[in-house]
Amino acid sequence: MPTAAGHRAITTASMLTAEGGLELRPRLSEIPAHVGVIMDGNGRWAASRGLPRIEGHRRGLEALRETVRAAIDFGLDYLTVYSFSMENWNRPIEEVTDLMGLLKRFIRNDLKDLHKAGVKVRVIGARDNLKPDIRALLVEAEDMTRANTGLTLIVAFNYGSRQEIAAAARALAEDVLAGRVKASDIDETLLAQRLDTAGLPDPDLIIRTSGEQRLSNFLMWQAAYSEFVFLPMHWPDFDRRAFASALHVFSERERRFGGVTARGQADKVKS
Repeated sequence: MPTAAGHRAITTASMLTAEGGLELRPRLSEIPAHVGVIMDGNGRWAASRGLPRIEGHRRGLEALRETVRAAIDFGLDYLTVYSFSMENWNRPIEEVTDLMGLLKRFIRNDLKDLHKAGVKVRVIGARDNLKPDIRALLVEAEDMTRANTGLTLIVAFNYGSRQEIAAAARALAEDVLAGRVKASDIDETLLAQRLDTAGLPDPDLIIRTSGEQRLSNFLMWQAAYSEFVFLPMHWPDFDRRAFASALHVFSERERRFGGVTARGQADKVKS
């Protein structure tokens, strides 16, 4: 199967869990290099159980911890998680405050463990309108883990893809006005170099929980050739098994990137 640079096709195996059931686990020989995750459904998970929304977010944080551990075990190179969108500021102030508190707790409690595991943290999204203590925590997470060479965990925080693309276009316009770039030289590569994700590979796979089937302003430029897996479960229920199953679904896809695969050529010959 033809693959993008950095991508390795995946195989899977069924293994017995401690409870005696079967768990689908990817073998480490071949996996997608970069997976993006839209962590959706915390509030609905809580509402279905008669719990406050903050409890859904707390349980969602536990799911994130398990997902990062699984990403390390599965051998992913990059994991991007959509933690807080620009549109999320429109939620009730109490919920936003709770979410900021969970972010602080995650960095304070988990950063050392991530660093010890060799995880490199990179944060994408706007920072100008963030409170100084939040900005300082994001910088601390990046600075502490900058030299790590394991999994790169990209946290999309205060992020919006439309806003990101507009900012990149403004940066290019400023370069043209300053004479640093000719308008005729602007292409996909130059624009991509001014996105928040500059230097990162595009995601091979994007997973979204809660049954919704849309990007919701997440990595719209970068997802041009991503595969999508939409899961009916809410984010707090997402676990290692669900992650492995999504990777298995991805492994069954035939990626063409606008061309024709070897399989497609063979079918054409047969016809």
